[in-house]
Amino acid sequence: MTLRLIIVKKPFHIQAKENLTGNAKELWIAGIRDIQIQQQDLLDITPQIETTANAALIKTHQQAVQSTGQFIEWLQQQSATKTGPSGLGIEQYSWYQKHVHLLSMTWEDEERLLRRELDRAWSSLKLEEQRNIGLPPLVSVKNAEEYDQLANRSAEFFLRFLEEKNIVTVADYFKPALYERLGQFVPEATRHFFYIGSHLDPTPLYSHFYHWFELAIMENDPNPRTIRKNALLYNIFDSRNEGTATAVEEIFMHAGLYDHNPRAREIVWIMLAQRAARGLGSLYAHANQMTMQQAGEIHMNYTPRGWMKTEPDLLIFEQHLYLRQPGYGTSYVTGKALLDTAMAQKAKLDEEQGRDFVLKSFFDQLNSIGGIPITLGTWELTGSKPAFLIEVEEVAKAQQQ
Repeated sequence: MTLRLIIVKKPFHIQAKENLTGNAKELWIAGIRDIQIQQQDLLDITPQIETTANAALIKTHQQAVQSTGQFIEWLQQQSATKTGPSGLGIEQYSWYQKHVHLLSMTWEDEERLLRRELDRAWSSLKLEEQRNIGLPPLVSVKNAEEYDQLANRSAEFFLRFLEEKNIVTVADYFKPALYERLGQFVPEATRHFFYIGSHLDPTPLYSHFYHWFELAIMENDPNPRTIRKNALLYNIFDSRNEGTATAVEEIFMHAGLYDHNPRAREIVWIMLAQRAARGLGSLYAHANQMTMQQAGEIHMNYTPRGWMKTEPDLLIFEQHLYLRQPGYGTSYVTGKALLDTAMAQKAKLDEEQGRDFVLKSFFDQLNSIGGIPITLGTWELTGSKPAFLIEVEEVAKAQQQ
């Protein structure tokens, strides 16, 4: 007997109407915006499609425009009937962070940390401004030529600093990984948060691009251990990578990156405040204590100098993203704190064993360990298993018995 597998393909939007059954009101409403952007993109390419004179392509494009419009109408109708919360809830959020992301922090721990880092960023910014009171302010570039000059100068200086100051081993592929992402000039009227800073001095943002170095390591010098060789199944841009990228902004600053340009230190504190504020907003949204819009207001109003008030699309995009990916919004700051812990524990261990703590060795070891959760990386660095992991193991063993 011969068996045949028959696959019946349904149009994508029909599949979506069958699969979208949740009751999370905020996610329903926020998701419509993405489909509306898709519809506008389809409309924008209409002239190019029509100039092809390809009848089949033109017909397919028209069907896509029509189908997308109908899908938007369906989403709007359905969203009006939704009544459920979109956040995980405090208890579920804490469980998820502990058992999935292997973080030693509860929702309450994260809230305290982010509040503290927000306060510290604001107060440090004000002290930095006081320190720099006699210096001229940073001046934003005025055109594409000025931006390109600034970007290339900053990137070259940044890589040279990492190498000459023995911060980390700078592989040959670090330069192309960074230079692919130098950015471009954006008119002042349309600059969002990160563009505002990068048009004054992009070096703080290039410090954060350390996570692109980590991905370049994975591609060019893959980890010899099979499980760590390729991209991991969990979200790599999490407390390990986004946290490290956020941590090195301040670490490199303290190591002297801006000794020649003290005003740029102010950008570092503004970026930290923004990440703490948006993380707090995402925490309250997941606790179902705030709507996504209210969470965005914390994000916007607690970012210094009004830099999050200039471009609403970034604000909406980030809060929507963090509501869909629990723990991502806070990972920049929680991961930063956990990297501080890793460095502190490694330094203490070195001191106890009569060795000097060497920053370059620390980062090289971290890179050699790979993009595993930072708590596991700390365990490998120090040989000390985190207490909460022991607890998780004990619970798992008890459940198996």
